[in-house]
Amino acid sequence: MLGWEFPPYISGGLGTACYGLTKAMDELGIKVTFVLPRADITHPAGSVKMLGAEEFEAPMPGRFTNVRFRMISSTLRPYATTSSHREQISNWTSKQKTVQNGVNPSNISIPDNYDGDMFSSVTRYAEKATGIAAYENFDVVHAHDWMTYPAGISVSRQSHKPLVVHVHSTEFDRSGEHVNQAVYDIERMGMHTAAKVIAVSNLTKDTIIKHYDVLPAKVEVVYNAVEHNGDGVCHIPPEKKGKIVLFLGRITMQKGPEYFLAAAKKVIDTIDNVKFIMVGSGDMMNRIVELAASMGIGNKVLFTGFLTGEDVNRAYKMADLYVMPSVSEPFGISSLEAMNQNIPVLMSKQSGIAEVVTHALKVDFWDIDEMANKMIAVLKRPPLKVTLGKNGFHESHKFNWEDSAMKVKNIYEEVIEQSQSKETK
Repeated sequence: MLGWEFPPYISGGLGTACYGLTKAMDELGIKVTFVLPRADITHPAGSVKMLGAEEFEAPMPGRFTNVRFRMISSTLRPYATTSSHREQISNWTSKQKTVQNGVNPSNISIPDNYDGDMFSSVTRYAEKATGIAAYENFDVVHAHDWMTYPAGISVSRQSHKPLVVHVHSTEFDRSGEHVNQAVYDIERMGMHTAAKVIAVSNLTKDTIIKHYDVLPAKVEVVYNAVEHNGDGVCHIPPEKKGKIVLFLGRITMQKGPEYFLAAAKKVIDTIDNVKFIMVGSGDMMNRIVELAASMGIGNKVLFTGFLTGEDVNRAYKMADLYVMPSVSEPFGISSLEAMNQNIPVLMSKQSGIAEVVTHALKVDFWDIDEMANKMIAVLKRPPLKVTLGKNGFHESHKFNWEDSAMKVKNIYEEVIEQSQSKETK
């Protein structure tokens, strides 16, 4: 399994999804070697050892029986905030190189940028992962998102084992119609090389079929899930005063933070004792802070920056309403987390989770009037808040990682059988 983040070293929902899926696969008895890029570890916790390809070891959280972690020196950090990787991609020079040793079999050109550049890290990760795979015994290669696709292709071709690519997000989700061609080419190459493509929603499956010319029969939908550890009771900290509306996600175009603020302004004009908390970081952070100030609501909006662990749980528990106004959200695992915390949820119709949940409010991301109206309705009507929270909590229990892992296991068995069948012909 090839991925670029895993708790506690995460920058978004992919790490949470990888943890939940891998933990459930472990309980099914599936043996997994998880290859990760290097992380700067200062507070290790847990009992699972992360084995470094370059003499680096670190404990990992949780208790696994069948999972080993291999860490390699390629720092994949796609959501940098100070020096945006998107800027790195768009500004790379015409000097290019073709990755050697089978890492880039379709001869896609990778930018030869400065040390720390994302494409260089993708290349290094692929090279190291291929080296690790030469000494591993496995039946299938599972690659998460585009940054690990070159590694997955290389490992698959070297080992003659089938490749499964897992699409948690596409370049069309991240960039709209103005996609970066190099990223798109890698995504397309991975999907066409793979024996199966896993999409996190039908919304994502449709994007894969429409924009990447992948046969529908090749794409399987496996929904994300949530761990169910809470009691379903919203515990409000005693210091909480007034109403709180929560936004939790990267402060970037894809997540729709400007629409959240526009709706917030309309709510503040109607309700006095309400505050808006924006949890996260991203390339639009400074712009959104300035926008809140220019709208005259700076004193009503709190920016916490990126939070993890108990800080995230505390933010959920303080909220009277969780809002996910994403412009394009392949799934939206944070909404499911909020529902599991008994928090009413307002989500954009442009999200994968909107296609499978009933007990949540839904709105087009661009319709700030309707978004504000729904916020006001929840904040002013306690029975509506209670009903949405209670029903949403119960609905969130339909999504569990055990079911997702079993579907992935079935996909593995199918591609392995197909691969073996080809070998005997």
